[in-house]
Amino acid sequence: MTAYRDRRLRDRPLPGDAARWLELLDALDLDELTDRFMARVVRVPGYDPAPIPVSELRRTGRDSFRTLIEGLRAGGFDGPVTVSTEVGVSRARAGIPLEALMTAIRLDFSVLWEVLTRVATQDDAELVIRHTGIVLSTVDEYVSQVQQAYTAELARMRAEEYSVHAGLIASLFEDPDPTGERLSTIATGLGLDVDCPLLVIAATGDDVRALQVIISDHVRAGGTMFAHHLGEVLIAFTQVPEGVGHVSDPVGGGVGHSLGALAGRIAEARVGYVRAEGIGALRRSALTARDLADVIAADETSAMTWRRGWARLAARSLNAAGNPILADVESALGECGPVERERLIEAVQVYLATGSIGASAERLFCHRNTVANRLRRFADLTGVDPMIPAEAARLVVGWA
Repeated sequence: MTAYRDRRLRDRPLPGDAARWLELLDALDLDELTDRFMARVVRVPGYDPAPIPVSELRRTGRDSFRTLIEGLRAGGFDGPVTVSTEVGVSRARAGIPLEALMTAIRLDFSVLWEVLTRVATQDDAELVIRHTGIVLSTVDEYVSQVQQAYTAELARMRAEEYSVHAGLIASLFEDPDPTGERLSTIATGLGLDVDCPLLVIAATGDDVRALQVIISDHVRAGGTMFAHHLGEVLIAFTQVPEGVGHVSDPVGGGVGHSLGALAGRIAEARVGYVRAEGIGALRRSALTARDLADVIAADETSAMTWRRGWARLAARSLNAAGNPILADVESALGECGPVERERLIEAVQVYLATGSIGASAERLFCHRNTVANRLRRFADLTGVDPMIPAEAARLVVGWA
């Protein structure tokens, strides 16, 4: 217990230490401290080369040491330190990574300690040890304030950027016919090429949350994705990487392979999506993606593309106009018994999906002639021949 008490006393300044401690602090040379700091900081990743003028780096470095010495004189900081805010804000604005900034700031302690122990004599050894805690806590408080200022400024920058981007995107949706100059300005503000293809995604209702998660994960992984609300519909869009062809059904291999993890996530979400050929087509494409998302059935769990959804959109439009698409077909099939009706519809739908009697026969596990007979029977009953494209189109839309 006695040994522990003795050690505690050695770790804390004594009443008689003050005069000599102030003499040691007076002996610290700001130019020497700054020179030592500058020689090391330029080797820190993120500062090589320095992202800010060397003269500015030297000025704030010198101010930091002056502030630290003042804090050591007072036994620590009792409030905000002006230079810490300046350093944190300026480094955030310069785009210096936080890890690099913290490494650079912590050099202050090693430099300060080296010079302090050099100016001290052998007789000052215990006095310096008793002040170690004050040096550490003072530097740590300074580092903490710099980090807080950096983080707060980064949040402000992101909010500013979001606000600017949101305004630019909103103007695209408000103006149905922007000029080429306006499109170029908007594209530049968003960091996009005006003619760069975009992947446009839409989610409605309860599916909005899933799209928000996809956006968040993509951004955290280093990607860029913009978002905009059209009423209760969330629209998201991102640049299509170079070399990617036309966006097709996400369950196919091409797009999922080309767009990687993002396309895979989209394919498994209840969203509508299309490709926009440049930012000038964004508004129109977003409205299409919204409509595709709106025709996803309650029991479906994958994305709806134009390839899969065009027929549903056509059916919805015709039905809304009061034009029943297959009323005559349904009436004609009513003359069949339920078993025959089911088999005829099944044969026609499989044929419409495959375009081949042979492939249809394989899928239905029956002979080619059986499929051909059912198609002929369907045509005779309804007056709509599924083997004639112009007539088959009505069946595709009506059954979408």
